[in-house]
Amino acid sequence: MKIAMLLSGGVDSSVALARLRKTTDCEIIAFYLKIWLEDDLAFLGECPFEDDLKQARAVCEAYSVPLRVVSLQKPYWDRVVAHSISELKKGRTPSPDILCNQRVKFGAFTDFIDESFDKIASGHYARLVSEKGQVRLLRGKDPVKDQTYFLSGLSQKQLSRLLFPIGDLTKKEVRELALEWDLPNAARPDSQGVCFLGKIRYREFIRAHLGEKKGPIVDVHTGEKLGDHEGYWFHTIGQRKGLGLSGGPYYVCGKDLEKNIVFVEHHDQRKRVLGQTFCVEDLHATSLPFWEDGGEFEVKLRHGPRFVGGALVRDAERGWVVELKEADGGIAPGQYTVFYAGDWCLGSGVIKTTPFLH
Repeated sequence: MKIAMLLSGGVDSSVALARLRKTTDCEIIAFYLKIWLEDDLAFLGECPFEDDLKQARAVCEAYSVPLRVVSLQKPYWDRVVAHSISELKKGRTPSPDILCNQRVKFGAFTDFIDESFDKIASGHYARLVSEKGQVRLLRGKDPVKDQTYFLSGLSQKQLSRLLFPIGDLTKKEVRELALEWDLPNAARPDSQGVCFLGKIRYREFIRAHLGEKKGPIVDVHTGEKLGDHEGYWFHTIGQRKGLGLSGGPYYVCGKDLEKNIVFVEHHDQRKRVLGQTFCVEDLHATSLPFWEDGGEFEVKLRHGPRFVGGALVRDAERGWVVELKEADGGIAPGQYTVFYAGDWCLGSGVIKTTPFLH
């Protein structure tokens, strides 16, 4: 078997490569995907591309694995970044990391290698099992690091070709193996933020492409103007930090795009606009369609260990509706809702409307 190993320079993919090398006799070739937009965004700050590649090369040399650099900057811009900018301009909250996995890492890259490799491996915290002719995407062992939320847009065709060598490990165990195996990047800190930005601040990226459009920040309950914002695209539903308001904490709870207003509510009043019901569209199944008869699921509204119980029901006028068992203040149009049955990640849907001010 011939395996294409996606190597980022971080400790997770490095341990995944080392584990493959130690446990299989397959032919392994590592690939560093160049998707950083350093050429266009150099004026915004430092991009870690060179250091990442240096780390990836060191790991490959330690395990005698060939490394190839593949530039996917154009498909990344076309398939992920352009869409994200468009969504922000519409007042929605995109999920570029989900699109990155679906359209680039396991999309454009798969097209690039064609059928010359049997499997594609990565350092994601997730597990795969085959059952009744289907490949099931299961949560990783580490509930905090589990990345099935970001993999929920993958298809059966994509999943059937993947390997996740560290999905059955916790982050602590990955670090311990990196030290035990004396990997060059064993102590390297985890990367943070949107995958194509690196050390560039997300707010500066948005400003570079959408500019500023000043408008009022208004208390949704009193109608009082509390301050000003520099553009509604800088803010998302449920946001608390970065509002610059005194007397808080305040949370973003809605937007009026036509009037360029960002609505907020004080923490003491927050329960008045927490949402439990919202519409979803573009339902996607990782294996079997899970929505045919509706039903109850565990739901993730964002990446992290927290789940909320919820039902998916079909409404004659509104389409598919999610009814949560617990209210949430961060339901934002454009974000993904991901559905689970126990450890099984069933698939996802895109939030169509907020429960309030939609």
